[in-house]
Amino acid sequence: MLLDEAREVLKIEADGILSLIERLDDRFENMVDTIMRAKGRVIISGIGKSGIIGRKITATLNSTGTHAFFLHPVEAMHGDLGIVCADDVFLAMSYSGETDELNILVPSIRKLGCPVIAMTGNLESTLAKHSDITIDVGVEKEACPLGLAPTASTTALLAMGDAWQLS
Repeated sequence: MLLDEAREVLKIEADGILSLIERLDDRFENMVDTIMRAKGRVIISGIGKSGIIGRKITATLNSTGTHAFFLHPVEAMHGDLGIVCADDVFLAMSYSGETDELNILVPSIRKLGCPVIAMTGNLESTLAKHSDITIDVGVEKEACPLGLAPTASTTALLAMGDAWQLS
């Protein structure tokens, strides 16, 4: 029973990643091109589990020689926004695309002149609508039987981050 449940979790998470493959399109290429052409850094932001994944993507970018900085949305609105400049690229991560703290920040980022890239599971979200490029990281279902913990969605977000960083 335990092994069967563990196998099901791994299958759900693997399916979440595999479903991203068919959704790679010119938006992905535009994202990579925008990041590669940027004279500044990649500023990554997110709240909760998306923020944790964002910190890991930031660390990988820095390890591979791309200057990156994680900016917590709440801290940004309390003075840390000064770290961002027009030469940077802003990557907003929110599975729902409706994270208030992040959506409040995006207009300020746009005002600075940064291109805004969203990674979200909701292409109709506020975040998606206010971004220059939107990458779909949606999954069919989460592995958590209670529906409380993001599992496949955070795995998909991390995998998509690895896909563009290492391509």
